[in-house]
Amino acid sequence: MKFVEPSHFIDPDHAARKLIEIANAVEAVQDGRIYIERVNGPFLDEGGTPDQFRSARARAMSLGWLWLHESGTYVKFTPADAELFA
Repeated sequence: MKFVEPSHFIDPDHAARKLIEIANAVEAVQDGRIYIERVNGPFLDEGGTPDQFRSARARAMSLGWLWLHESGTYVKFTPADAELFA
């Protein structure tokens, strides 16, 4: 018997791609900055959890798609990420 539907963000690669898709839809501000709350909210609205968001962000960073500012307030796309949307 299942009480909870399995989340489609359990796979870190799938979650990272969804995170990049959401970030790509957000309008960047000064210097290409994308504030983390502009990505976090839609990710959670899609059914992700805070832990899945953190793992997706970590996976996107490990793949070289995103760069996280040391303050944790914004991310930027890296040149490697441009290949995903070419």
